[in-house]
This record gives sequence, structure tokens and C-alpha cells, in this order.
Amino acid sequence: MILLGPRQCGKTTLMRHFVDARYFDLERPSDLQVFSGDIEYALQSLKEPLILDEAQTLPALFPVLRSVIDERRRKNGRFFLLGSVSPHVLTNISESLAGRVGILELTPFIYSKIAGRRGMKLGNLWLRGGYPDALLARDPASWQAWQESYLRTFIERDIARHQLNLSSAEVRRLLTMLAHSHGGLLNNSTLGRSLGYSYHTIQSILDLFIGYFLIRRLQPFHANVKKRLVKAPKVYLRDSGILHYLLGIGTADQLLTSPARGNSFEGFMIQQIAALEDLQHSGSAFYFFRAHTGAEIDLLIDRGSHRVGFEFKAGVATDPDDWKHLQAGIDDGVIHRGYIVYNGTREFPVSDKISVIPAAQILSGRLD
Repeated sequence: MILLGPRQCGKTTLMRHFVDARYFDLERPSDLQVFSGDIEYALQSLKEPLILDEAQTLPALFPVLRSVIDERRRKNGRFFLLGSVSPHVLTNISESLAGRVGILELTPFIYSKIAGRRGMKLGNLWLRGGYPDALLARDPASWQAWQESYLRTFIERDIARHQLNLSSAEVRRLLTMLAHSHGGLLNNSTLGRSLGYSYHTIQSILDLFIGYFLIRRLQPFHANVKKRLVKAPKVYLRDSGILHYLLGIGTADQLLTSPARGNSFEGFMIQQIAALEDLQHSGSAFYFFRAHTGAEIDLLIDRGSHRVGFEFKAGVATDPDDWKHLQAGIDDGVIHRGYIVYNGTREFPVSDKISVIPAAQILSGRLD
């Protein structure tokens, strides 16, 4: 089995808690040397099952695993691979392990898994983000220290190993620019001009950010409607805690008064709902919808024969203007069902196909 997810989201803790197996961290030199000399001999000699953490650091592992697995193809639960760079891992899987492993993605905390526990309110998860150590930090100063350590490790270790043209300071600046663009249309050329690099260089590093589960590039949905549609994707930082740290937001009061509050809530809800959807409806695709006339749907979930649209409002009240774009989407056949998700406490229908629903409620139940 392959378990993918960002660093510090709990992959190792989860695996070691539920699987009784020998553990190797392939980023630790003493563990790596066990396999780097003769991978085949190590895999055949060590007692199974084995947990191999940060498996992407040893690309030569994957083709050897294929032959070792094929020797006893019917026996399951022999190898558990953990990875934090999905494109690299998935490329190796497609080339070597296709049809031989199951793949799961672990995200930072989602609300449905922590709701009801002491101190685990939706607002706190939104403010601090879903990484366990960040969410459970004892005070804002500890939270800020964790965020800074996480970003420095990401920039100076993970990104640096790819030998990009950008310096660490420029990578940090690009991340900050993305934080300020959170929820907006992505323009690689504009980002490149600001940093003095080409469109293609920016595209490459954004692909890395996506691979490390740091950002989400949400593509526009192109329906067969007679309207001019926006073609550029939107960009979001996947974790609201990292977003807030880069924007200088560290307290609930600062978030309440920040001009980024609405876009922050939108990105937070997209990440939470996407993670929940992946658990409940395998194979769904995620988009946004925007016409040049201004009609927009924040999140569109395409389940093949059924499409659901969401509008996100950070406030505690709604009015008819909040659901007019959902209604237009239903009228045009873009979506079949719509939700206004807000920070209020009451659920109520506004038509037979559109409902207003509290954020905490929709994240605690099943998406339909």
C-alpha cells in the first residue's frame, strides 16, 4: 500500500499505530544504507511486513519491489510505502507497481474527524490549519514557531534538493505572493515578471508545490453553455494555517478584520469538502465555474452523471444575491444541486434544489 500526504500530516503516526511492522525512514542515513547497497537482498531478507517512509528518496526501490511482490502476488500487506511528493511517487508506481498496490492520500485534519473533541471548533481549525502540531499548539507564539519551522524545512530542504534557479528567499517570496493571490486567478506570467523569471520556470516550481501538497490549482469547468468562460485556473494554499502565517494573521481577531477573510474561508472549505468527497465518493473531480458575465460558482464537484455546486460565505447571514449564481447554474444545466455554505447556525431550503447550510454541519455529515 502507498500512503501519500504532506509532511507532518500524521502519515507515520497513523501507520505505526495501526500496522505492526518494522519501520525504516529512508531519509535517515542509517536506515537508507540498509537498502541502498543491495535493495533486493534487503527486501528478501528482512522480516515482513515493512514500513518504508519517504519512499520517493530511493527511486531504485520501485522496480525491485515489483519483482519481489510478484514472487508472492497473492499475499497482501507485505509492504507499506509512505511518500510526501506525489508526482515522483506516482510516476514510479505507474512505471513499476501498477496493479500491485493500493493508493491512499492522507490530508491534515478534516473537521469530521475532530468535531466534538475539547477545543476542536471549526473556527480554530480554520485559523490554525489542519496539521496536528499546529492545531494543538499551546499558544499563538508556539503556532507561529511551528509554521516558520515547517516553511523553512520545506524551502531549504525539500525545494533546495531540486536545484532550481530560484534562491530560498525567492521561493519564500513566491509563496507569499501566492498567499496574497489565494482564491484568485493564477497568472504565471505575472508571477514570473515580479520575480524576474520565465513563465516556464514559475510553472515548474508551482508543479512542485502541488506535488508537495502545498497548493491546489483549481481548474475551470467548461460546460456546454452559450457563454464566454474563464479559462485560467484559480490557486489556493491547501492549508489555511500556512496561508494565515504567510499573511501575518495569527489570532481570531486578526482573521475577523482581515480583507482576506472571505477568500481564506473559501479556500478552507474547498480543501475540507474535497477531502471529505474523496472519502465518500471516489473518482470525483473538482472545478470552479466562472463566466465573463460575472456568474461564478466557487466549487463544482463533478461525479460524472451528477454535479454539485457550492458558494461559500464567511458571514453568519445570507441573502438572495448569495444563491443567484447557483440558480443560474441549475437553469443552464451546469449543476444539478447547490449549497450556500456559511458560518451561521440554521439550515433551510431556498428552492427545491438549493439549500443554505452551516459549514460545521456540512463538514460533519455525508455530502449528497
